[in-house]
Amino acid sequence: MSISFGTDGWRAVLEKDFTPQNVERVTLAIGNYVKSKYGLDKPILIGYDPRRMAAEFGEFSANLLKDKGFNVYYSSRVVPTPVLAYNAQNMNACAIMFTASHNPPEYLGMKFIPDYAGPATSDITDAIINNLDKELSEEACGKFHKTDFSQKYYEHINKIINFELIKTINTDIVFDGLYSSSIGYFDKLLESRGIQFHTLHMYYDYDFGGGMPDPKPRFLKDLMTKVKNTPNSIGLANDGDADRFGVINENGEYVSPNEVIAILLKHLLEKGYRGAVVKTVGSSILIDLVAKELGIDVIETPVGFKYVGEAMRKNEVIIGGEESGGLSIKGHIPEKDGIIANLLILEAMAESKKSLVELQEEIYTLAGAKFYNDRIDLKLDSQEEIKPIMEKVLSFKTVGKYNITSYDTKDGVKLMLGNRTKILIRPSGTEPLLRIYFETDKTEKLEYLKDNFVI
Repeated sequence: MSISFGTDGWRAVLEKDFTPQNVERVTLAIGNYVKSKYGLDKPILIGYDPRRMAAEFGEFSANLLKDKGFNVYYSSRVVPTPVLAYNAQNMNACAIMFTASHNPPEYLGMKFIPDYAGPATSDITDAIINNLDKELSEEACGKFHKTDFSQKYYEHINKIINFELIKTINTDIVFDGLYSSSIGYFDKLLESRGIQFHTLHMYYDYDFGGGMPDPKPRFLKDLMTKVKNTPNSIGLANDGDADRFGVINENGEYVSPNEVIAILLKHLLEKGYRGAVVKTVGSSILIDLVAKELGIDVIETPVGFKYVGEAMRKNEVIIGGEESGGLSIKGHIPEKDGIIANLLILEAMAESKKSLVELQEEIYTLAGAKFYNDRIDLKLDSQEEIKPIMEKVLSFKTVGKYNITSYDTKDGVKLMLGNRTKILIRPSGTEPLLRIYFETDKTEKLEYLKDNFVI
């Protein structure tokens, strides 16, 4: 079968395309890449989330690489992607994570994490794909180490997060384990510092309770209900491999990742951090306006954290994030970390002595507006239709009664209609489909744009 790496690794359906044969192909292709770039002295770390067969495939991959002469460190338990990534940086190692992140239960995948501890960039994944089915010669047998990667990560997080400050918070904390890999990590960080919290879904389940390990409103209904029934509380969750976050405010409402990034940008600036903010072309105008009011430069990238992480490695950055629920900060790793995102929200509340709802209102005031979003998917008959449509969109001067004030083509086509309204048109990348994103500061304007944007 054809194997390709998306914005964050290779994913496929178990027992259909995610098979021992294909895992061996990808593992040896990664081994070839590491050997040619660094040599056999480069350690390789292997981790896995709670998905079905993830641990078994992880061990299978680890033994393949050990037999080819690598020193392999295999996780002794389920591990979040950010924990494995931090250890790659700390040990000057490369890593392979067996996860399908927030995808449905029937999927499994492999992420390759270079020694800089962020998502592999396209040049790296292209090199790995080019290595598929190339022979990896056997050297003297390497070594297999079973390792718990948690301790070094905990030590690092304790230097970044002020847990003593979080202990002063008057708000109840509800942590939804969501059957994910953050169980045994996020809760342990709070417990170790004597911070009290309530819990939901604190066990691993291959079927994720009949849902998906995706911390979006659709799969956080139990958490929302728990928060509504627990006076003065907020809810926190992570996705399957804990690189994304989900936040519920005191009203039981979902706080968008864009709002979280804006809140944390202000918090980190007040904490003494200096630098720019990195956001994707799909992220909210809210972040741009908050950054402008705070005197912070904005670096915009294509969609995908591999681009955010690359910008974070090349620039002085306070925070980098994306609209799908991933972020990281200066002094941490250039990889999404949902655990540190949730901890920073608690720290921001404790430092400001404000509720999460109040912090949201604060950024709306700073930006001068609250923003509303929607998306329409336009299905096409073939991929060949995409280019002519994108060229047509670039010729637009207006959408209904609103003038287009600027165009951006770094990822699809972004149309700005003033400084509070945008339309983004992006191809799916995997099917003949265009995703059309709308954002503006009034609900009636949002509906008007959707009605009047005709391709």
